[in-house]
Amino acid sequence: MSVTHEKTMLKAFDAKTALRLARDTLQNEADAINALNARLENDDSVVQAISVLLNCKGRVVVSGIGKSGHIGRKIAATLASTGTPALFVHPAEAAHGDLGMVTADDAFIAISYSGESAELMTILPVVKRMGSKVISMTGKPGSSLATIADVHLNVAVAKEACPMNLAPTTSTTVTLALGDALAVALLDLRGFKEEDFARSHPGGALGRRLLTHVRDVMRSGDAVPSVTADVKLTAALLEITQKGMGMTAIVDADGKPVGVFTDGDLRRMIDKVQDFTKVVIGDVMHANPRTISPEKMAVDAVAVMEQYRINQMLVTDADGKLVGALHIHDLTRAKVI
Repeated sequence: MSVTHEKTMLKAFDAKTALRLARDTLQNEADAINALNARLENDDSVVQAISVLLNCKGRVVVSGIGKSGHIGRKIAATLASTGTPALFVHPAEAAHGDLGMVTADDAFIAISYSGESAELMTILPVVKRMGSKVISMTGKPGSSLATIADVHLNVAVAKEACPMNLAPTTSTTVTLALGDALAVALLDLRGFKEEDFARSHPGGALGRRLLTHVRDVMRSGDAVPSVTADVKLTAALLEITQKGMGMTAIVDADGKPVGVFTDGDLRRMIDKVQDFTKVVIGDVMHANPRTISPEKMAVDAVAVMEQYRINQMLVTDADGKLVGALHIHDLTRAKVI
């Protein structure tokens, strides 16, 4: 059996026309967002919606189908990552069991530009009977979805960017922007900080920077180069070579660092010392080395290293004893830098 596909006749490519259409689309969507922003000045629905979401004791459940569903997933993800527990539920799946995810403590955001989505209208009466507050986002204030909701957010646009005014383009952009507006307002009202964002993004760069402690990346135990102040320079150089950190700590009888000696110090000594076998490390070490606690954040170590232009740093416990060492490469490998 053969299948016939209708082919669209391609127009000759015109760079100027292509650029104009792209810019017209951006301008159309920008104008629509500006229009929504102006409209909200005399509309308290956003304030009502934020109040519902802020006082929600459960989670924010977002639902929509088609392009509205894609936007809904993004809104739910943004809310969840900025301090408002949220999830997306597909309305068709909800009608076949997934509605069990929704509780009376939840707030429900239903998205449909027409406001007449059959899939949403099937489940919303049940959601309402559960006791969940419903927020609708539609472009039709008189629609079924707008009427059944506790709060209606009007995302109407004058026209879609699509030349045929058919494909959801400007309307989805406006809906997404309003979802971001809700999330940012809630973020601020909840006192959400960088550290909170990092906890929900542990795999991201910010998460690594704000959640990684010195203890997580420092070298410890036998991997830490250390000698006492009375050893010869040659013995200290052997320790530096074996441990591969480009330096060694010099510790006292209690295991507290009293100095540090680096391979850079060695290079600076070459022209000054005739016989390295006679030099005692305590005589050429840098006293009072920079140290940091293992409980400090790794970014704090980075800041100190950058401030003093050093590549290594010693880690000491509350009693001042040497418990670890950091090299700038350790922080780079851990993606703290």
